[in-house]
Formats: sequence, C-alpha cells, structure tokens
Amino acid sequence: MIQPRTTWGLIRYFLYLGSLGFGGPVALIGYMQRDLVERRGWFTKEEYVKGLALSQLAPGPLAAQLAICLGYTHGRVWGATAVAVVFIAPSFLMTVALGALYVAYGGLSWMQAAFYGVGAAVIGIIVRAAWKLGTLTMAGDRLLWGIFAVMALVTAWTESEIALLFILCGVFVLLVQAPPRRLLALVGSNKALWSAPWPALLLTGLGATATSSVLLDILWFFTKAGAFVFGSGLAIVPFLYGGVVQEHHWLNDKQFLDAVAVAMITPGPVVITVAFIGYLVAGLGGAIAAGIGVFLPVYLFVVIPYPWFDKWSANPQVKAFVKGVTAAAAGAIAGACFVLGKRAIFDWPTAALAVAALVLLWRFKVPEPILIVGAGLIGFAVFWLRGAA
Repeated sequence: MIQPRTTWGLIRYFLYLGSLGFGGPVALIGYMQRDLVERRGWFTKEEYVKGLALSQLAPGPLAAQLAICLGYTHGRVWGATAVAVVFIAPSFLMTVALGALYVAYGGLSWMQAAFYGVGAAVIGIIVRAAWKLGTLTMAGDRLLWGIFAVMALVTAWTESEIALLFILCGVFVLLVQAPPRRLLALVGSNKALWSAPWPALLLTGLGATATSSVLLDILWFFTKAGAFVFGSGLAIVPFLYGGVVQEHHWLNDKQFLDAVAVAMITPGPVVITVAFIGYLVAGLGGAIAAGIGVFLPVYLFVVIPYPWFDKWSANPQVKAFVKGVTAAAAGAIAGACFVLGKRAIFDWPTAALAVAALVLLWRFKVPEPILIVGAGLIGFAVFWLRGAA
C-alpha cells in the first residue's frame, strides 16, 4: 500500500538522499524520479517534469534545484526551505569534516584510490538514470527524441551544457506543437561586526587565519557561481577553477582536484565541493560562507518564479515549451554520461566496474550505496596490488 505524501515523509526522504545519494546530479534526479514518482507516487509525472524544466532553466546545481522545486510543490516556501536544509546539510557536514582532516594532515592520499573505483561505478549509475529519465519524459514522441539525440551529441562534443540551447529547444517545440495565435512582446556592511575578533580555529585554512575581507570575497565569489552557472553540479567546476585557482590563488591545481574528488566520493549534490574549498581557504567560516553563497541563489530562483511558472503550466504553449526544455535536459544528461565516462573509465578494471555496476542495477536492483562502497573497496584493492607489484 502506497503511503500518502507528508511533510515529515519528504523530510526523511531528502535527509536519506542527502546522506546516501551517491553519483552526482544525474543519478540524484534519477533517484527522485524512481522513488518519488514511480515507487511512492508522491508526485505525478507532470509535477516532476515541471520541476525539472524550471530547474534546467534557472542557474545553479540541478539536483538541489529539483529537490527544492518538489519541496515547494508540496509545501510552498516552508516545504522548499525544509527540503533544502535536510538535502544539503548531511553532505555539507561530511565535506567540512574531510576539510578539517585535509588541513590537519596535509592531504588525503586515500582519495585517489577510492575515487578510482567509485568514479567508474558512478558511470553505470548515471547511464541507467539517464535512460529512465528519457523514457519517462519523452515516451513515444519522435520530435522530443530527436531533440534528445541532438542535445546528447552537442553536450558530448562540446563537453559543456549551453543554456541558450535549452531555451531554443523549448521555443522550437512550442512553435511546432502549440504555435501561439499571436506573438506578444513581454516587457514585461557593518564594519564593527566584521572587525570583531573571531576564534582563530574557525577561520584557519591551509594558510594563515582568514580576514573579514577574505570571507566577503568567498561569499561574493560563490554567490556569483550559484547565480550565473547553468547545468548540472559538474558544470560549475570550470567556473570554480578559474576563480579559486587562477584568479584568487586560494588553492593550487592539486588541492582543487582533491576538492572535486571529495565532492564525488561524498553523497548529496556535487556542488558541495564549495564547502571543502571554503574550509581550505578560511576554516569553518569559509565553508559556511561558500555554502550560503552558492545555494542561496538556487533557493531564490526556485521560490520566487515558481508560483508564476505553476500558474501558467496548463497553458498549451507553456506545456510545449516545458516538453522541449525537458527533452533537451535529458539529452544533455545523456551527453554528460559520455563526458564523465571518458574521465572515469581509462583502463580495463574501471571499464569492468562500470559495466558490472550497470548490470547489478538493471538486472538485480542492487542498492546504489552498496555499489558505491563495494566499488571504493575494489579501488583500494587495485591500488594496493599495483603498489605491491
């Protein structure tokens, strides 16, 4: 018997997903589709697709946006706020803990071994998630499958998600399936506070104790990252590299790659890597500033436009536009599988792990957390055997 959707049930689910949801944005939105639409029936296909379309149109990390959209669908501002907190908090706390270990011991050499296995298994997880998303959102519509294929090829070729193409795909489907009868033009710091002494432990990263100006720089930089970067959580990585390594020189290349690895081996949204970066730069204060900066725009871009988006969602033109954007999003996600696969699968053990993960998921429905733990242990074993050889 399917239990009815409740606020407490959603909070428990997103706390679980934030604590054990491995695989990055593609896998996370796939879990939401499987668990909340197919298995529990808490949201209709239309509600899920509408939330996915708005998430793809707005800047910021895709999985966090979709979670907030579903929370808003259930309980408006309170629902969106509760879901955002419980979804982000577990991975934030884990990432801060890893940041503290990294600063204390000068690096985490085991990351490379763990990510060797985990990264390959994740490819199997996201391939399955991308396929299920495509079949859910497009059914037998040939036009939408064509958009899916084009966006998959473009994403794989350019290794990036081009925001303008999502809008163009939406407009194209609108004009083909529901052309409007007429086109209308719609024009439609308190210095004393910051100068107060902070506990050095809370503001100490890899370098010296951070100053208030550094905290403000962190907050502003990551706010820009959350407000202007479109696509999945992985789309933010090039933007972060340009600012963190090349512009501000907060971290070097190796430290930045370690930060990305932490995001991939911890559950929850991949963009939580900002908390690790913030901690390395300015301790706990830096982690909090980075987290607030990157997630606050995401929250506002959902809560503010959603009532309008919901009001007009039954309009034929809006429905056609949403279908086009959703097909484009599914295609981009499929293309991202190829891009990520090139980076995670580079020898026969990683190829075998990816295939094994896909088979175990598809044929035997093995839970993803068990796959991730098993892949990480295999990664350790392979590295140990190679070191002993």
